Amino acid sequence: MDQTRNDADVAFIKALAELLNENDLSELSVKREYGEKDSLNVRVSKMMAQQFVAAAPAPQPQAVAMPAHAPQAAAPAPDASAAADPAQHPGAVASPMVGTAYLAPEPGSANFVAIGDQVSEGDTLLIIEAMKTMNHIPAPRAGVVKRILVADGSPVEYGAPLMIIE
Repeated sequence: MDQTRNDADVAFIKALAELLNENDLSELSVKREYGEKDSLNVRVSKMMAQQFVAAAPAPQPQAVAMPAHAPQAAAPAPDASAAADPAQHPGAVASPMVGTAYLAPEPGSANFVAIGDQVSEGDTLLIIEAMKTMNHIPAPRAGVVKRILVADGSPVEYGAPLMIIE
């Protein structure tokens, strides 16, 4: 790799980090093609602290090289913090992608589910629009919808809690 391209890649990664901060994103992945067998894969993400302190500074972006199928750490057992943080709740349904959440199949129609509804595994909970594709998000398990954590038409991040099903 020549020094000019290396400098351009560093500038590109810095620009992605700035874009991450300016748009309040938590993660950004880009593949840059240079030719048929030459490319650069970049993933820039913010490392989030487990507990937030009122005066804590915003997390700084970091470039991280990760394999495509990185192993996931086991989730810790739920405790008192699960009540405060919906993402830690054992019944939380996490967003499988970044996009825009829609609670109803089309504007003006009834929502897929409401608080108190009984759902079966596989029932559609909501839709996430990503890259102009409507993705139906199924219930991962049967239960009762206890909380809906997103508003209709709101943006969602990967891994963000969408609903609580118990």
